[in-house]
Amino acid sequence: MKSSRRTFLKAGTAAAALSAAPLSAQPLLRSPASALMPKSGKRRVVIAGGGWGGLTTARHLRAQAPDLEVVLLERNPVFWSCPLSNKWLIDVVDTQFLVHSYMAPAKRYGYTFVQTEISDIDRSARRVHTAQGYIDYDWLVVSTGIRYAFESWFGNDRKAIDYTRETYPTAYIPSAEHAVVKQKIHNFKGGTFVMTLPPPPHRCPPSPYERACLMAWHFKTNKIPAKIIILDPKPMVAPITAGYNEAFRELYPDIITHVPKALIKEVDPFNKVVKTAAGDFKFDDALLMSPHQAGDLVWKAGLIGKTPDGKPTGWAGVDPFFYNTKDDPQVFVIGDSLGAVSPHFGHYPKAGHVANKQGRAVAQYIAQQAKDRQPKHVMIDNLCYMLVNNTPREAISVQFDYGIGEDGHLWQKQIDDGQRRPELWEEDLKWVDHMFGDFLAS
Repeated sequence: MKSSRRTFLKAGTAAAALSAAPLSAQPLLRSPASALMPKSGKRRVVIAGGGWGGLTTARHLRAQAPDLEVVLLERNPVFWSCPLSNKWLIDVVDTQFLVHSYMAPAKRYGYTFVQTEISDIDRSARRVHTAQGYIDYDWLVVSTGIRYAFESWFGNDRKAIDYTRETYPTAYIPSAEHAVVKQKIHNFKGGTFVMTLPPPPHRCPPSPYERACLMAWHFKTNKIPAKIIILDPKPMVAPITAGYNEAFRELYPDIITHVPKALIKEVDPFNKVVKTAAGDFKFDDALLMSPHQAGDLVWKAGLIGKTPDGKPTGWAGVDPFFYNTKDDPQVFVIGDSLGAVSPHFGHYPKAGHVANKQGRAVAQYIAQQAKDRQPKHVMIDNLCYMLVNNTPREAISVQFDYGIGEDGHLWQKQIDDGQRRPELWEEDLKWVDHMFGDFLAS
């Protein structure tokens, strides 16, 4: 696509765009009048979204509450794991390591899987509308991940949004974007490769710092004259500050440049320029990672939280301990869409490990509600491994522990392990094998 047009958005307009509902979250046409599934004699749990959180909830609900009917709705035909996907980009793991059947775990654990697009959620009628018809629920679990908030850069300019999404994809959402990003990396012949990092909170994994390291390893190994510029809105690399900085400095000093405090001011995808508070950067190719927000269905369901002055936070507003809504305790949001849970640290990490733990917890909460019992809070944790070198394969890691303080709020303890070593890569493989074994049919 050729264009001489300069398309960008000033910072002030960007802030206004972020406070408004996304275009893609506006109501769509309702589904056909027929029911996707008729009512049965059992009370029904509908799970919207089949990522790490949705699959975990479905699997453990069947164990915790065998008298409930569990239906998982997901638009994709197969499960694709964003955790570990950075390794796939440079062929450390193969496609079959990340891609799994939805039908196999549904059959093994006894829930119903339906591949369909969800068009709307009507909480007043307790009904989910899909491309194949509507389905009623007694409990609803929304686990739909994130959306790209390109409006923060381009306002309502669909031409710029579509061009950026197609030309500079980021593969933060399971889709064909992963194949495009992989081709982009392997076909790059040299020059400046810019990565704009989304401001926190954002989905991770895939870790953008890990991705930069693995791209740099690929360029270095294949003698491609490339420079990677990481435009980071944060004041420093975080988490695992020391580990990543050492990897940048010791492994890829001539390839990676990390630019802190690089808040986006303007993005011109047509002329390949990004203007930031830390300077202007031209590029030959890029991964233009926009800000993230809760997935579209969270907006459609009216589950977005509000700031003290009444503006949308961009993330689901639910109970920080039980993940359900204040006005309807049988509606839950888990995973990356979740809003802030504590005044001390804000958001849980938006990671697969967290979604898995929240899914297990919500399965218990629904099972207890179904028995008319007051749910007991389940504490979660988080653990992430990042590969920073491929010869030898060396990883670093970060762990988050949580508890409840005397003030009644959650506290977070972060434990960085920035000493890269092969043992952490082996631990990563054991971790993912354990996690996949928890919600997939091995």
